[in-house]
Amino acid sequence: MSTKKTFPHASFSVLRLRKFCLALGACLVVSVFLLLSGCGKKNRYQDQFMDVFDTVSLVIGYEGNEGDFQKNFKAVHKRLQELHQLFDVYDDHPGVQNLKYVNENAGTAPVKVDPEIMALLKFGKEIYEKTDGEVNIAYGAVLRIWHDYREAGIANPENASLPEETALLEASKHCNIEDLILDEENSTVYFQDPELRLDVGGIAKGWSVERAAELLEEAGAKHYLLNIGGNLRAIGKRGDGKRWVCPVENPFYVDGRDEEQFAVAGEIEDTSLVTSGDYERFYVVNGKRYAHIVDPRTGMPADRHRSVSILTRDSGLADGLSTALFILDVEEGKALLKKIQDSGADVEAMWIEPDGTQDYTDNFLTKISAEADS
Repeated sequence: MSTKKTFPHASFSVLRLRKFCLALGACLVVSVFLLLSGCGKKNRYQDQFMDVFDTVSLVIGYEGNEGDFQKNFKAVHKRLQELHQLFDVYDDHPGVQNLKYVNENAGTAPVKVDPEIMALLKFGKEIYEKTDGEVNIAYGAVLRIWHDYREAGIANPENASLPEETALLEASKHCNIEDLILDEENSTVYFQDPELRLDVGGIAKGWSVERAAELLEEAGAKHYLLNIGGNLRAIGKRGDGKRWVCPVENPFYVDGRDEEQFAVAGEIEDTSLVTSGDYERFYVVNGKRYAHIVDPRTGMPADRHRSVSILTRDSGLADGLSTALFILDVEEGKALLKKIQDSGADVEAMWIEPDGTQDYTDNFLTKISAEADS
């Protein structure tokens, strides 16, 4: 006869062991979750540089560690340095055949150019068409005169002066964009008018910012803000899921005439906010301010507005439109934007006038979640 041993507390012990194992498993699951959550946490980092497009540039990003941020930051800096040197019309850069070289040689024979220069000049011709000629990259002969007088006036304010009207008129005869011949197949640029000169100041920074944003997006960046001298380009939202706070500067605060630093405090994501104004690049002659944006219809610096801000995804388009609308009056600007909106572009604008009033396209404030100035 077989004998079977009985353990009176066996069922209780097994039950307790099972509960222990379940509890241990739950703890492990929670621990792994917390560990993964910690690994996925995005921290805020920022860095800046001052050697591109004659301005201060700030890059803000959310990454798991500073090494990942610095990798992206350095890539953006390098990209913008390359484009800045290529698009420079005033200075030479070692080993770079840039737009200064093109200006000096393309009136004699076709000049072979970097693909980036060809792409920018093609975009410049497109912006010329979109803005009905208000933004003209072939207007360099006139803009060079104003640049030289402005630089001299800033260096020696007491002797600041205006260019001679006859010199401006003569230069304006050499600004026909049809004389700019782009041979894409051979990647060459030629000026049919030997006196034509290029100036891409109205589009180059914005176009370059968009290329830097593309670089980040292709690298998988999700939460970045580029502030390249006031040209703002947001990639996604912040790491905490909120939109980027991007206010529009108050020109009267910059002048010391108002206590409010910002005209509008707005928020953006996956778009650009670009402002053109008269309060940073200007000089003064006999008490009158002359800004750097010149109206091609008069040959004189535009003075209709204190600033114009454009909200649209593409930073290059925003840059060109902010320049064009700074030249046009509000109604002309709204009509131009209506034409561009009808072509499919999602674009809005804000104007700040010399008397302090503000104007907007219908959806500008809504798009940046802001309220009108009361």
